[in-house]
Amino acid sequence: MTEKITVGVFFGGRSGEHEVSLLSARSITLNLDPEKYRLVEVGITKDGKWLSGERALDAFQEGRMTDLQPVAMFPQAGDHNLYLVNDGKFQPYARLDVVFPVLHGTFGEDGTLQGFLELIGIAYVGGGVLASAVGMDKALFKTVLRAYDLPVLDYLLFTRRQVEQNLETVLQTIETTLPYPVFIKPANLGSSVGITKCRNHSDLGEGLYEAARYDRRIIVEQGLEKPREIEVSVLGNDQPIASIAGEVVPGEDFYTYSAKYLSDHSRLIIPALLSNEQMQEIQRIAVQTYRAIDCAGMARVDFLLDRQTERIYVSEVNTIPGFTRISMYPKLWEASGLSYVELLDRLIELAIERKTDRDRTEFHYRREG
Repeated sequence: MTEKITVGVFFGGRSGEHEVSLLSARSITLNLDPEKYRLVEVGITKDGKWLSGERALDAFQEGRMTDLQPVAMFPQAGDHNLYLVNDGKFQPYARLDVVFPVLHGTFGEDGTLQGFLELIGIAYVGGGVLASAVGMDKALFKTVLRAYDLPVLDYLLFTRRQVEQNLETVLQTIETTLPYPVFIKPANLGSSVGITKCRNHSDLGEGLYEAARYDRRIIVEQGLEKPREIEVSVLGNDQPIASIAGEVVPGEDFYTYSAKYLSDHSRLIIPALLSNEQMQEIQRIAVQTYRAIDCAGMARVDFLLDRQTERIYVSEVNTIPGFTRISMYPKLWEASGLSYVELLDRLIELAIERKTDRDRTEFHYRREG
């Protein structure tokens, strides 16, 4: 009998998307085949403590973190052990084969955790440091896509310091550069946390300060009036493939946090009602976007389709997309012929494949002769 693969599912985290992460982790843990995988749940609290134990996810969702034990990993190449921490002593708890990060947002999806896992040299699901960092920062992501001549909406970038010290100048710059409506967003966050749709001058200041709560970099993006919101799931390493496209019909003015996770009023249309040409073009751009940031494993690429001009714009990429019961990423693959369970199997296979390829890289220069 084949030995089980030990998968460490990491969830929670120091992010405004902490609660969303718990929802995604729940779906994943329920669907990982117990005949193939030994599951180790690792929760990260909002202040950054790593905890594990029996039914750790239940404890996080019920606020019973005191039932769990502190754990740690060492940034030492080849040490894939998770250690229990007790009175300053470290006791091996589980040796992990693969880490499945289900950490949306900062300190999980932005390359920081990925860098730590690279130091250890362990297989992990999803994009590496580069893809994660570029995919998370909305402004840098747009800059990269423009370099590849991929379509994005116009935008401005400000810092928290600029907003706090030169608000009037920031407001004037926005209003003389971009027509209303505009969207103000934290540059490094997802799940629509901290996003404000602004239609007039009075909205701008409130939106800027709201975004500044969550990030020091703030992006102000040209908005469209009632665009169609199209999403595509991408899967693979060096040879990625795209799912069919789906459409989100928000139950609110735009696809807010509430519309995504708390409300039943938003609708998902799968497949999206597109012409064959539009479907193929969106799939093509999704794969090009994925490759442009050197993504691996998985990503969901989001688009805006202008109803008036029919122009397609890349909105963002999510390198750790949502995996809840209503999340587009798994639903699009299911509609494309790949079940949730098969999708998880494939993601773990891709993580191991990526590590095998990474292990071929030489880190010591050898002179010939």
